Amino acid sequence: MMERVLLLFGLAALATSFTIPVSPKVHEVYENGEDENPILNPGSDANLFEGDILIPAGRNAMVDKKYRWKFPIPYILGDDLDLNAKGCVHQAFEMYRLKSCIDFKPYEGEKTFIKFEKRGGCFSSVGDQQNGQILSLGPGCDHKAVIEHELLHALGFYHEQSRTDRDDYVDIWLDQVTPGLQHNFNKYNDDYITDQNTAYDYESVMHYRPFSFNKNESIPTITTKIPEFYNIIGQYLDFSKMDVLRLNRMYNCSGPLTLLDQCAFEYASICGMIQASSDDADWVHTKSSVGAEDHTLLGKCRDAGYFMHFSTMTGKPQESALLESRILYPKRKLQCLQFFYKMTGSSLDRLVIWVKIDDGTGTIRRMKKIHTFYADSDHTWKIAHVPMEVGAKFRYAFQAVRGDPSTSAGGIYIDDISLSETRCPNAVWRIQNFSKIMETADTNTVIDSPRFYSPEGYGYGVRIMPLSTYTDYTGNYTGLYFHLASGDNDAVMKWPAVNRQATLVVMDQDPDIKLRMSTARSLTTDMRMTSDEKFFWDNPSKVGKYDPSCGCYRGESWGWRNFVKHFDLRRRNYLKNDDLIIFIDFDDITSLINTEVPIEPKE
Repeated sequence: MMERVLLLFGLAALATSFTIPVSPKVHEVYENGEDENPILNPGSDANLFEGDILIPAGRNAMVDKKYRWKFPIPYILGDDLDLNAKGCVHQAFEMYRLKSCIDFKPYEGEKTFIKFEKRGGCFSSVGDQQNGQILSLGPGCDHKAVIEHELLHALGFYHEQSRTDRDDYVDIWLDQVTPGLQHNFNKYNDDYITDQNTAYDYESVMHYRPFSFNKNESIPTITTKIPEFYNIIGQYLDFSKMDVLRLNRMYNCSGPLTLLDQCAFEYASICGMIQASSDDADWVHTKSSVGAEDHTLLGKCRDAGYFMHFSTMTGKPQESALLESRILYPKRKLQCLQFFYKMTGSSLDRLVIWVKIDDGTGTIRRMKKIHTFYADSDHTWKIAHVPMEVGAKFRYAFQAVRGDPSTSAGGIYIDDISLSETRCPNAVWRIQNFSKIMETADTNTVIDSPRFYSPEGYGYGVRIMPLSTYTDYTGNYTGLYFHLASGDNDAVMKWPAVNRQATLVVMDQDPDIKLRMSTARSLTTDMRMTSDEKFFWDNPSKVGKYDPSCGCYRGESWGWRNFVKHFDLRRRNYLKNDDLIIFIDFDDITSLINTEVPIEPKE
């Protein structure tokens, strides 16, 4: 039961192995690096320019507002599309809903729509072509950030280095471009494209990488006027802050669709949260200090940042304080409350999560307990995820309860809250002291996660290589790999476990969920065979090797040696508190195999 709680609520899970005791193999999803720069589409026979922009016959989207979409955008997932790509399209949709007002719906005969197909590369038209259009996701395109990029084209955006003022920020070395491909570096007048009155964005997901269309593998075609941004251009993490701003400006978004609430407690208003009047004490809005740092600015500033704190060193046992959110109005009946917390007092201290729901009369007073956290020996900041299913207006609340003040030397802290109408991750793996691990690792160093369980009951794990064998002009990379693990439910599981999508996410711990640039990759299990003619995704007790650290059999792993750059891990909020936080999902996506609907004739 404790293992299940760890899965659902994201308690810290420490590494179980720093060696290779059982040495199951790891395999590369893209052995030849097909996903390194997929938007360039070398060898594609489509009518493309700038690598991934499809030119419709006799038409081109411009700044003209008639090429803007109305929402929700109808879509079709073509039956020729790889199953993994279909799952990644839905992931990209959810990121748009979380960070903007852009929404999507299954096609129902509308005149205009986006049809996702598997053609020779990753490409899209720019803007709504108003008669249906293709967005191609070929080999190597099944990647959340790549699909976000192509959908931004479809929504009306060109590449960042196409801007009118681009020569103020980057140098284009046309003499280093492959002959005949110089047109991919065209720039446009501001009466043709719009930058939404924003500054040049080196970090945009719409920017080329330095070696795009180069004829010499060691000489770049594009460099940055400010050298610090050379390793940043062309990132495949997520939308940048500016990407989100421009998207919301272009479509006049008043707010994101699925983000209900968030708070970093940086202001005295504490985001409209209130203290209950009927409890024994109050949470205290507290400024960070040495030894009691907040999570928002952790590692960045001394004596800065705020959090909410409840002391358990004074008072009587079982006294409590209740901190309630403002009233929220959900659109879905599914929410995930994510926050950081630490408990430094007695082991009897409790942090209880409640929801207070409309009782049917319009009054929010029906209380429901969701989950209880208890103090343990780990007094550092930890991440928590609490699933909720609320369909009426409500408040969520944090109740801090004193256990035994006579044995307490601390209290309860909370910070960096977000509540979104999305599913919580299936499993959360927190690896502590990761920068130190990277410093001492070699290419044989591996860390295997604890065994997790999917909602269906499959056991699985993740292998991380802090220093993978992959390097590029930015430096070293960390690799992540997924494997099945034998578990308690294997006798009733269906084997081999096929059409299940494994998604690994390395979390950017930015306190603003809209600005996080977490990096994600997905793979989908299939009927592939091992070298000795066994199903690769069969029961690990048959095809895996025994690992005494988990008391289970681990199968061979598939993943990506180029999962995340060390450069990115160090420059953003990936290693706040020196924790690397990995989210894992393993979901049945069989329902997506045949979803294509016939396109009805347009009137």
